[in-house]
Amino acid sequence: QVQLVESGGGSVQAGGSLRLSCVYVGDTTLMGWFRQAPGKEREGVAAVSAGGTITYYADSVKGRFTISLDIAKNTMYLEMNRLKPEDTAMYYCAAKTSAWYDDNWHRSEIWSIWGQGTQVTVSS
Repeated sequence: QVQLVESGGGSVQAGGSLRLSCVYVGDTTLMGWFRQAPGKEREGVAAVSAGGTITYYADSVKGRFTISLDIAKNTMYLEMNRLKPEDTAMYYCAAKTSAWYDDNWHRSEIWSIWGQGTQVTVSS
């Protein structure tokens, strides 16, 4: 069984930065971050393969966010820079334990394990 605990959310002004952390236990194939704002669908933000060799980013965050994995510490990070009000959402750590395709990582329905969420609020 995979278990996830994310943290690091908070309130910042536009242009600021935050670093989210997700501590994980168990065997995974892919790990990632999703976000969901009120009234909107959950969307994939970024993902990284368990070995750290493959990464994915949503177009809306590419160049601003960086996903990374510290295997020794069993921790995944999401460094968020130049934050915008539209980044405001509940951010969830997620894990997969099976194979995937490059073009479906962003689909929340293929992921099986979810953390409890951490709120990110960006003020204009």
